[in-house]
Amino acid sequence: MIELDNAKDEIEKGIINQDMLILVGNCFVDYLGRATSKLPKGKRLVLIKGDGSIAIHQNRLVKPTNYRVNTRIGCELVDGTLVVKANKQKPAEKLTITFQNIQDIKRYEIEATNELRLSGSERDLNELLMQDLSMIEAGLKPVNQQQQFRKGIADIIAEDKDGNFVVIELKRRQADFASVTQLHRYMKEVENMKGKKARGILLAPDIRKNARELLEQLGLEFSKLDFELTPNEKEKAKIKGLEHKQQKLF
Repeated sequence: MIELDNAKDEIEKGIINQDMLILVGNCFVDYLGRATSKLPKGKRLVLIKGDGSIAIHQNRLVKPTNYRVNTRIGCELVDGTLVVKANKQKPAEKLTITFQNIQDIKRYEIEATNELRLSGSERDLNELLMQDLSMIEAGLKPVNQQQQFRKGIADIIAEDKDGNFVVIELKRRQADFASVTQLHRYMKEVENMKGKKARGILLAPDIRKNARELLEQLGLEFSKLDFELTPNEKEKAKIKGLEHKQQKLF
């Protein structure tokens, strides 16, 4: 067992240094926000990362039982327990984890980077992106893939951390004027279907000048996606990395 005051010191150091923290112990969890939820007492793994995200895992399923991104994280000792709080203002959310004991705690200094290398055939690129949309933007969650509309098929429909729908269009070559109008059309289709505002993100190795001008006029977003395609299906295409072109992506 780890003494709770020692665990508190480690957590505070990790938060200050923006380290990755892994905690294992018996706790119960309360969430208050757009909904409310409670987890009864049980042994869980809590992952805290330097980007302000926190995730609670049980020994089942791949996805966390509960998680939050872009939060302010702190901890305190209360009546013989260690309370970890992750708060967010917009939208107002509060995640409270109360540890009765901590069996293990680890702190790692891991450099933050946006570089990600994926591999797969041309047909698999969308599938690979769907598995981890956080490489595009933190907090993005997949909703649908290959969404059919009256005039065309959108590559990916997602939801951002604020609950907005996001249309993501992937282009293998330089994005042109038509690519932007296509993305805008899909975005409007989603808005009409869902009855609320949506966002549009265009991913491509590059974008033409007139296309960028239109994209900015329409309030869409662009990120440079650099990848290689191979003609042989047995070989693998590679996504080299992602370069964000608009500050509002992060």
